[in-house]
Amino acid sequence: MTKAEERAKKELIFSLHDRPPLGQTIVAALQHMAAIFIGIVTPPIVVAGALGFDSAMKGYLISMALIVSGIATFIQCKKIGPIGSGLLSIQGTSFTFLATITAIGLSIKNAGGTPEQMIAAIIGTCLLGSVVEIVFSRFIPFLRKIITPLISGIIVLLIGTNLIAVGIRDAGGGAWLLANKPDLFAGWQNLMLAGIVLVSIVIFNRIKNKWFRMGSIFLGMLVGYVVAAVMGNVNFAAMGSLSIITAPIPFKYGISIAWPYVIPMCLLYLITTVETMGDLTATSMISGEPVEGDLYMKRISGGVLGDGINSALAAVFNSFPNTTFSQNNGVIQMTGVASRYVGFYIAGFLVLFGLFPIVGGIFSIIPNSVIGGAMLVMAGTIAASGIRIIATSVLNRRGVLIIAISLGLGYGVVFTPQILQNFSPFFKSMLSSPITTGGLTAILLNIVLPRELKNQKISSDPEKDVLGQQEG
Repeated sequence: MTKAEERAKKELIFSLHDRPPLGQTIVAALQHMAAIFIGIVTPPIVVAGALGFDSAMKGYLISMALIVSGIATFIQCKKIGPIGSGLLSIQGTSFTFLATITAIGLSIKNAGGTPEQMIAAIIGTCLLGSVVEIVFSRFIPFLRKIITPLISGIIVLLIGTNLIAVGIRDAGGGAWLLANKPDLFAGWQNLMLAGIVLVSIVIFNRIKNKWFRMGSIFLGMLVGYVVAAVMGNVNFAAMGSLSIITAPIPFKYGISIAWPYVIPMCLLYLITTVETMGDLTATSMISGEPVEGDLYMKRISGGVLGDGINSALAAVFNSFPNTTFSQNNGVIQMTGVASRYVGFYIAGFLVLFGLFPIVGGIFSIIPNSVIGGAMLVMAGTIAASGIRIIATSVLNRRGVLIIAISLGLGYGVVFTPQILQNFSPFFKSMLSSPITTGGLTAILLNIVLPRELKNQKISSDPEKDVLGQQEG
């Protein structure tokens, strides 16, 4: 055991295989719930709002996200055969796929498709793409050589900046309002609500109390929700038709595949594989467990395999891809509880909340502008995370060139989509996403560009040799 592992062990109250008393287990589980709940329900809320789903469908998607996250968390913590990490690793709906999922839905909608057909195409494409993560879980060492921090950082940056467009659209009132009543879009009430949420999140985040910081997104949205209700902008009547219990029905809306989005979806699964590896490494480290050796590699491989299988399970039950949540590592550090048995209670709470439609119903009627205010912060945070990942490498000319070309092409297809007007419909749909164009460019350049020697001499004048810095 290394000194870092020994130090982490000493700081824990309950280590990985300890069984805390029931009361302390429930308290620890509820603290994890507070950290993850909004993260789990926000993706289906954002997608449903962007695609114009009614409250009933939106509530159902939220319920399924909670139920699937509960089942996925149990699998990760329990470790069933080779599936799962066996760590206190919490799973939830991934933000990484939001932009592509929304693009799939809009492509079906623009072709005259129904909401049911949109969901069918989304889950079918997600299900097919999950095979990528399942396969790559068997080749972790090889994958780490291709998707370096530089490449994953570029793609995470592209994901975050692309989601900002979703957030700003919701802040103005949502996609439906923009398309059908553009004169009402960005009205003062919508902008005020988004601003209140944004300011509230900043205030809660800057309070020294750790609980306010952890719950800043939730509390900010709660403030906006209350203000919207007082203003009469929350339609509580939509909850009157909710059933008592939500029944998980496999492929409730059918299944199909949006073929132009298969490659973009596979690319996103590749990226979330790398993110999961990082999250699991952090979880193992703060749990006082090894971060090298055979046991570590088995846990990483099992966790990534669990990630892929859980995402496939999510598609079967009409939900979106799952991934490990990094924010739970902060909860482990603060509580000193790394017991995987706490994960079983977290899983139970998630399934319980998902089974009762009232939970999904409450979140399904949140005004778009409230979601938009929070989404701007979350999307910006994702983009900032991409910059932080890139910054872990000291860049040489090769690295800067990869960044420059990837961002140039990635953002170029967004700023001037007409550049793709002579492409076939298939490639036009596939390459219109900055994540796909920029991400594929980054991966390709990382493979074909010759690497510079690590002992390359650097100029003594940094202003003359900004591009000559060494890549770590």
